[in-house]
Amino acid sequence: MDAESRAAPDVLAVDWRGHPCRRRHGGMRAAVFILGVQAFQIITLASVGSNLITYVFGELHFPLSQAANVVTNIVGTAFLISLLGGFLSDSYLGCFWTLLTFGVVELSGLVLLSIEANLSRFKSAPCNMLTMEGSCEQARGTKATIFFLALYLIALGNGCVMPNMTAYGADQFAGTGTAAESKRLSTYFNVSYFVYCVAEIVALTAVIWAQMHFGMGIGFGVSAATMAIALISLVSGAMLYRNKPPKGSIFTPIARVFVAALTKRNKQICPASSPNPFNPGASDAMPIDGTFRHANKFRFLDNACIGPVPSGPAAALEDTVKRPCTMFEVQQAKILLAVLPIFACTIITNTALAQLQTFSVQQGYAMDTRLVSSSSFHVPPASLQSIPYAILLLLVPAYEVLLVPLMRRVTGQRSGITPLQRIGVGLFIVSLSMVSAAIVERRRRHAAVDDGKMLSIMWLVPQFLVFGVSEMFTNVGLMEFFYKEASAGMQAFLTALFYSSFSFGFFLSSLLVTLVNRITAHGGGKGWLGDNNLNNDRLDLFYWTLAVLSGLNFFCYLFCARWYNSGGGGSDAEKEIPEGLRNVERA
Repeated sequence: MDAESRAAPDVLAVDWRGHPCRRRHGGMRAAVFILGVQAFQIITLASVGSNLITYVFGELHFPLSQAANVVTNIVGTAFLISLLGGFLSDSYLGCFWTLLTFGVVELSGLVLLSIEANLSRFKSAPCNMLTMEGSCEQARGTKATIFFLALYLIALGNGCVMPNMTAYGADQFAGTGTAAESKRLSTYFNVSYFVYCVAEIVALTAVIWAQMHFGMGIGFGVSAATMAIALISLVSGAMLYRNKPPKGSIFTPIARVFVAALTKRNKQICPASSPNPFNPGASDAMPIDGTFRHANKFRFLDNACIGPVPSGPAAALEDTVKRPCTMFEVQQAKILLAVLPIFACTIITNTALAQLQTFSVQQGYAMDTRLVSSSSFHVPPASLQSIPYAILLLLVPAYEVLLVPLMRRVTGQRSGITPLQRIGVGLFIVSLSMVSAAIVERRRRHAAVDDGKMLSIMWLVPQFLVFGVSEMFTNVGLMEFFYKEASAGMQAFLTALFYSSFSFGFFLSSLLVTLVNRITAHGGGKGWLGDNNLNNDRLDLFYWTLAVLSGLNFFCYLFCARWYNSGGGGSDAEKEIPEGLRNVERA
């Protein structure tokens, strides 16, 4: 046995047999298999979700605004379920078994969707939804039931897989609590996003091309095959992974904190930054050294640690609510409350993303899809969503190799700029994407209605390009922020908050579409987005509305980020992570 294998085991993680991990476990060698899972999983999700509106509108004959809401509701549900996936992983199953179990669930939904799209008995009669020529009856009955059952199986499986891919990959580098670990984590999140971009490009070009040329049924079958490959990649690296054992329900101790704080609200506050004189053993779970930035926030929760520790034969019968909470439990509750405003400020960004996956695709169908005027090659409108990811293949490595070292010298931060600063840059840029979308749509509509001309589909490139730059800052920053801020046992759940932001963004999109149609419908009209023909709609005004909301959201974020950074441990200087706070590094 070599010296590396004889090194001290990692007591915070175990291998596939349940034994403490050693140095041969984890690292990039293990993360490669998880990156493989991520790549094929993203190909699966993107190839289904990005062109789904075409299938719902063109094949199932749903009206345009309703088809857009079907897509955003399904995608929103998948991202919302990510909270369930994070909870199950942290509390009961662990990342590996959560990924494997719900990966199989997602695969079953994809197989069912492929069967539904390929069987002739479930296919709708030909129909031109723009002119309503042909049999344009909306899909109902068994056809609709099977379709939605398949979609929600995919949503359930995908929702539980997504947060655990990111958390499980980061787990392969966590455990030392050193400055080098923080740098490796930051690099891993950039590599992970690079892989994400490559997978998106493959899905939005090759798979979308297959869907357009061979039919959606074949395209869905390809998606099922890529999901099967993802599961094979996951199992292949089983003997190399570092696995963090589940610690039981993460909500039970947090709920105890709120209940205890409520019942002891009239007692003298026990500061979370100092030991509890009534419960001296309460701080053992997490040493307190004054670096916890939220110590002076949510002070009402500090009362939860007050009270004597029950002892003797009757202790087991003591009501658990009356037991004093540990400092660690109080800090968990404070962290969860503190990150919520940051989480809320990212929702509107994903509302903008929902438009690029729905209405912007339909814009493409109303434009000249030839690559150049003399070309016979037509650009599939859904493939426009690959543009930001193609640009990001250049920007992400440039960010890691050029910008990070430069900013590291300027700011002194190990990651160049903090995750909160990175998120702020992205939130500002997303409003510019919606401004670009509004200007282009106004020009497209004017050319079509007044001049009878079709603009080139390449006019849509700027809005996708600008949004891609925004994603590089917002998404990577948010993933890193949630993982680093999570206390022990909460990594997968807080990572799931990142994905649930997509959920609320897509649900907000559905709500805005419905509200805008109702508010702008005058005298029995259809409203800005009420017609199947975009030439009769006012999508440009809807984009301007989102641009204004994005701008207001940015200023709200500045206030929330400033508040988050305030507190007892909120100095700008980078500090080495204490042993007990190794996963609560500053953002």
